[in-house]
Amino acid sequence: MTPDRSANRRYLALWFPWLPSDRLRRGANGGDGSPEIGPDATPVVLVEKVGGALRLAAVDPAAARAGLTSGLTLADARARTPFLRPLIHRPEADAALLMQMMEDFGRFTPMIAEDAPHGLMLDVTGCAHLFGGEVGLVGAAHRRAGRIGLTVRSALASTPQAARALARFGPGGLFAASEDRQAVRGLPVAALELPERDAQALQRAGLKRIADLDDRPRAPLAARFGTDFPARLARVLGDEDVRITPYRPAPPIVVDRVFFEPILTDADVERVLSDLLVDTADRLDQAGQGGRAFEAGFYRVDGQVRRIVVRTGRATRDVEAMLRLFRERLAALSNPLDPGFGFDQMRLSVLEAQRLAPAQRGLDGDRPDGEDLSRLIDRLTARLGPEAVLRFEPLGSHIPERASRMVPAAAPAARSDLTWPERIPGDPPLRPLQMFDPPQPVETLAEVPDGSPLRFRWRRVLHEVALAEGPERIGGEWWRAPDQKTRDYYRVEDREGRRFWLFRQGLYGETDEPRWFVHGLFA
Repeated sequence: MTPDRSANRRYLALWFPWLPSDRLRRGANGGDGSPEIGPDATPVVLVEKVGGALRLAAVDPAAARAGLTSGLTLADARARTPFLRPLIHRPEADAALLMQMMEDFGRFTPMIAEDAPHGLMLDVTGCAHLFGGEVGLVGAAHRRAGRIGLTVRSALASTPQAARALARFGPGGLFAASEDRQAVRGLPVAALELPERDAQALQRAGLKRIADLDDRPRAPLAARFGTDFPARLARVLGDEDVRITPYRPAPPIVVDRVFFEPILTDADVERVLSDLLVDTADRLDQAGQGGRAFEAGFYRVDGQVRRIVVRTGRATRDVEAMLRLFRERLAALSNPLDPGFGFDQMRLSVLEAQRLAPAQRGLDGDRPDGEDLSRLIDRLTARLGPEAVLRFEPLGSHIPERASRMVPAAAPAARSDLTWPERIPGDPPLRPLQMFDPPQPVETLAEVPDGSPLRFRWRRVLHEVALAEGPERIGGEWWRAPDQKTRDYYRVEDREGRRFWLFRQGLYGETDEPRWFVHGLFA
């Protein structure tokens, strides 16, 4: 298979081989009750109960140098090394630390995924220039891991499988696109991470290195080890690139700032945020798009990451408006933004973008219709939260109480084919603004059984009907509830000028005694 180098992707594999013991040594238990371990040379093993026996789930470097490996029983380990310090294995604490690392290492690229066990895979394509090149990026990643207290091994290659193999089974390092294949060929066949039975079969056949497999025809290997074996070999060799699935969906536009010195003051934060918004607006303009959701990421020196999101009612690339929304959002935070020892990186991402055509202002400088209302909604949403500012959205139902729902005002429309019915100018509204949920029962008197009411009693007050219009017949949704009855709606006005929306539930002949309800009030 001919390698496809057209995409020129670059992947950085980070592996933390001693993550469980490093977590304990740095005291990173997060309050889970795990004991801390000191820097002494006593071998530490983490044990778990498997099939009624205590077995080693992980070891530290001292235990590994003593010949201990995962899978041994604790009794066998004690026989080999009497002076051990066994501790309970807590995989959930390891997973929490790895998740924290994934958030922190997102400073290097928005395309990051977990690479189990105890590893991360970063798609750093187009990101290395922010750190002075690939050498600077790898060095920055190692310094971050060292500051957190974790031992790390890394490899930078053209495919994620090649980078993983070189980091875990090889010397690690930085490999150009023309070098990684040759480097992988020198790895042992264990780098393919085959089932134990297949690995033993390769060893017995004298195939000890990946080069031994690469030099052989693929068809016999597929016949012996399965049809997926050639694909696995091609991916490790870098001939086939299977992209990673990032922990977070990659936003369409990302702008970063990396600082040589951490920033601390609110003025510096706002200044950098303004610069990021200017760059983001330029990129949106080049793409002919506007943003609907913007996320500012604040990366602290100690590894904590804070993300602030603002949303807009319509697509925009107005820098002043976006900066004002971020000011409102930051001022309304219940947990204020804390720089700690400073932010050493900030990132602005456009989470949602859509097509935005140029808008023509009037000669007097007036904004297009609806823009002022949209700006007001955006400011209220940023200040009060998205769930505090709501709007009605139409739904596909002719039942009045199911024809609409309340959604956040800044949320995009769920379906573009559902719109409100147009009102004929001069005609009264078909639906009242004030509706009761559920409808309230009334007592009525009609001139004929299926006619409009002459009078009705509601809340112990008798109303004489002066004008009535209807009926508007609405059938029940039989696919939801077969026993739903037909409704006949009337718009009525009493002698005092009050207007009501009444309906009769059920037809004569369909039910023994139809009932009347008031469903809403017209203004």
